[in-house]
Amino acid sequence: MKTILKTALLLLAVLLVVAFLVVTLRVGPAPIVEIRGDARAIGSKTTLTVVSSAPGRGLAGVRVEVEQAGTARVVAQEAYRPLPPWALSGGRVAKEELRVEVGHSALPELTEGEAVVRVVAERAPTWLRHPAPVVEELRLPVRLVPPALSLLSSQHYVTQGGSGVVLYRVGRSAIRDGVSSGTWFFPGVPLPGGGAEDRLALFGVPWDLTDGARLRVVVEDDAGNTAALAFVDRFAPKPPARDTIALDDAFLAKVVSEIRQQTPALEDRGGLLENYLQINRDLRKKNADELVTLGARSAGAFLWTEPFLPLPNAKVMSAFADQRTYVHAGREVDTQTHLGFDLAVVARTPVPAANRGVVLLARYFGIYGNTVVVDHGLGLATLYSHLSSIEVAEGLPVERGTVLGRTGATGLAGGDHLHFTTLVRGLPVNPIEWWDGAWVRNRVATKVGPAVLAFAGPTPKG
Repeated sequence: MKTILKTALLLLAVLLVVAFLVVTLRVGPAPIVEIRGDARAIGSKTTLTVVSSAPGRGLAGVRVEVEQAGTARVVAQEAYRPLPPWALSGGRVAKEELRVEVGHSALPELTEGEAVVRVVAERAPTWLRHPAPVVEELRLPVRLVPPALSLLSSQHYVTQGGSGVVLYRVGRSAIRDGVSSGTWFFPGVPLPGGGAEDRLALFGVPWDLTDGARLRVVVEDDAGNTAALAFVDRFAPKPPARDTIALDDAFLAKVVSEIRQQTPALEDRGGLLENYLQINRDLRKKNADELVTLGARSAGAFLWTEPFLPLPNAKVMSAFADQRTYVHAGREVDTQTHLGFDLAVVARTPVPAANRGVVLLARYFGIYGNTVVVDHGLGLATLYSHLSSIEVAEGLPVERGTVLGRTGATGLAGGDHLHFTTLVRGLPVNPIEWWDGAWVRNRVATKVGPAVLAFAGPTPKG
């Protein structure tokens, strides 16, 4: 009996010693700290992401500070409750991700020079042991002056839903520049024949942008410093017209059946009208996004030298940016914007390429049916849809007047016609401007100069 009691007391003593050692010595493992971000300098607005992780007992705290000239300023600080030393599981913060603003807008005391971004990650302590934190530092230059920016061109007369060209000069620290047009951005390219910092941007004006002051040339450096210049000399509003489209079940059955067969990813919404609305809304948006992606593949120079051709002898059935209200069984079911021209001649009329370029797309394309998109360079493209047939292939160079296909009634078309539009980086813009030889010469060719575009002559008639 005494032997058992001695053994039990010895085990208890061992357990107490072990417990004492655990609560005294079991600190958390050293945290892993990572400072993420592509900033190569600190500017007016610079954001970094700090990721700290500690398995086991978890984090005890994280502090982010910016030090310059011996003065440290805390920009983020969090305290956590790690697991007790004796616990093996429970609530804790094993990983934390903090987005911190370290730029001049958050720290107005910053001056040009160098600064240190410092992350201090605290380890889980015990009552006796308080291990040193893990410290990670990132040294970055502080640059607060944006790149220089000045205009090279003048007489920028633009129209709502239209397009244009602007020439400008940027400072050597610029890494991104272009035209901001509402929510759209049109990147600049080097100006052929110009200086090292001379740039050219072909831009579009969204159909719903009504304030020319929102069109600006913008430039940014690697520290996030930006400069902007308003450049529009005259802005012409062009309110869209309104139209009502009556939908009957025969039309719905035709277009829904065809488009669903050609677009397997569409789900069945359980009814003819419901499926049509999915096509008219969701598929329309998806097609618009795809056109933006296509626009990013545009050639880095204009591929054409002559005026743009319209569809010969065509009657305009619907104009650019018409606001369409769709009515079914006497009630309004949808509203959409018609971003192109509907042009009708006779059934299966040959469709010429408006100008020289390269075929970016030649296939069945959602709401547009059989469609061809031709790239003309610098983000400029033309779209031809509802075709009954396609007679070119993707990647094929085409000349002005090359037959791309024939008019038809595929996609969301109620009858044989051509849906035509002009695109700038995927943004539909009014084709009338590009059909006008005088407009192209005065608003584009004379600005960019002969090194870019040797253009002359009026648009041919007929």
